[in-house]
Amino acid sequence: MEDQTKNLILATLLSIAVLVLWMFLSPILIGTPPVDETPTPAVTAEQGETGATAPAPAGGGAPELAAAPTVTRAEALGETQRVRIDTARLGGSLSLRGGRIDDLDLKDYRETIAKDSPDVTLLTPAGVAHAYYALYGWSPSGGLPASAVPGPATNWTVEGNDTLTETTPVTLSWDNGQGLVFRREMAIDKNYMFTITQTVENNTGAEVKLAPYGIIARHGMPADLLNFYILHEGVIGAADGQLTEIKYKNVMELPTDAAEGGAALEKIDVKDNGWIGFTDHYWMTTLIPPPGQPFTAVSKYTAATDTFQTDVRMPLVTVAPGQTASSTTSLFAGAKEWATIRDYQNDMHIDRFVDSIDWGWFFFLTKPIFWMLHHLHMLIGNMGLAIIGLTFFIKALLFPLAYKSYVSMSKMKALQPELEKIKEKAGDDRMKVQTEMMALYKREKVNPAAGCLPILLQVPIFFSLYKVIFVTLELRHAPFFGWIQDLSAPDPSSILNLFGLLPWATPAATSPLHIISIGVWPILLGISMWLQQKLNPAPADKTQAQIFAWMPWVFMFMLGRFASGLVIYWVANNTITFTQQYLIMRSQGIKPDVFGNMFGFRGKSKKAG
Repeated sequence: MEDQTKNLILATLLSIAVLVLWMFLSPILIGTPPVDETPTPAVTAEQGETGATAPAPAGGGAPELAAAPTVTRAEALGETQRVRIDTARLGGSLSLRGGRIDDLDLKDYRETIAKDSPDVTLLTPAGVAHAYYALYGWSPSGGLPASAVPGPATNWTVEGNDTLTETTPVTLSWDNGQGLVFRREMAIDKNYMFTITQTVENNTGAEVKLAPYGIIARHGMPADLLNFYILHEGVIGAADGQLTEIKYKNVMELPTDAAEGGAALEKIDVKDNGWIGFTDHYWMTTLIPPPGQPFTAVSKYTAATDTFQTDVRMPLVTVAPGQTASSTTSLFAGAKEWATIRDYQNDMHIDRFVDSIDWGWFFFLTKPIFWMLHHLHMLIGNMGLAIIGLTFFIKALLFPLAYKSYVSMSKMKALQPELEKIKEKAGDDRMKVQTEMMALYKREKVNPAAGCLPILLQVPIFFSLYKVIFVTLELRHAPFFGWIQDLSAPDPSSILNLFGLLPWATPAATSPLHIISIGVWPILLGISMWLQQKLNPAPADKTQAQIFAWMPWVFMFMLGRFASGLVIYWVANNTITFTQQYLIMRSQGIKPDVFGNMFGFRGKSKKAG
């Protein structure tokens, strides 16, 4: 008895330790973290007022960079002449200095669920904290001086239309005064895909050699970096069928290259089809050459300016006198909407573009789960109801297996009186108890492990749904009913203020009380787990039985800070499981008295009388 008491105390303390550790290590919210206001250095005008470095020309290294003071976003936008970007889904501007796409807002998405919340900002000009932008240019070769090609600080001129919309592209031009005229046409579709066509007209009287490139640059670690193991954030790309994922910290640890100013970088030569860029939790920017176009994909980190960079470097082009050469690439800058990205993959033949969404190791489960959830949402119009509908579908799919399991558990329940007699007869002789129990199972043709199989199958499904809810944009700010206005965030109600009836706020995430500040749905989760447990045979060992009795309430707190969409799924799953098991047990002659068990009574069976 003393050993059992020690085991119970140890198990209880261990459960509490696991609970506390889980709360501190798991992401409390799946919304946007607080913005890091730490300034990020820019660079001087000599280096183009940007931390990004152009691909090194043949026979020369990348320019040395130097730090410079930062400015506010408004100041940066006011320092340069700009061309407005105005589409149904995007707003912002591009800078005529360098022809950079460096000011972009997503009109369909807000920072929070508040009505007055600002739109999500994706791209930010150089010189501002956490600058993030795309720029293009040409690398000179064959003795052509760097001053002969446009760089990040080149002042371009607008030809014709001065507003970029879905129907009106914008053309920028620059004459180097040495016989080369460069133009850059920028177009955008109805969603998030820019098309950039760079041309060079050679009027020098001699052939010139140069190579077009595109760059996406980020200054410092992103402000909203979650840095959670279940989500990839950093460099994302595809190269001839192979997906590339490099976290920011791993980009910093890449081998250095003296020819590129000592920057840490990785180069991948793509023969036929590929793309590269940066992915965040819900947003992404990627450079996409046309299919069939060979290029070099570069992941890069420059420590001098704390700048992360992805490049698309095109092959060298030789332009004869009087001729014009051109190069076209696409730039995706927007939200990782599954349907939008899938359409780009299919229509533009962008290899593995839909895999920019982090489906994880269980992609064979996460992809079909999301597909079903997406189409249920399209049919029903409410993502919470779609999750419940998905639960019904999964339970129906697993019902044949669950039926066999519940029949076996019903037989186990019917044997409970005989098991009690064995324990009373054997006393403290555990070996005798186990021997006689196994003999009873064998005689009655009962498999005690059969009930575990549905639970084991639920584990990868549960994890996959957790992954889907966590990483996919479609759950972000998706409302359910009542107080649940964001299925990707925890239940905002709290037992500590009686779910809003008492006039005080819930504890902050940094407060120790936050651990026990659970809402309505987590409590329903604990109750549904407890009800389901009451239908199952109690463990033979009393200590194990006491430990199992704690589990519903431990999980109530562990899962209480998860996304409410996941908790709703789990409540629906438990409710359906309870109903199935209850009805199957009744069909097997077991009459479970669930609420009677709470007060020490046991369900009756035909066999037990």
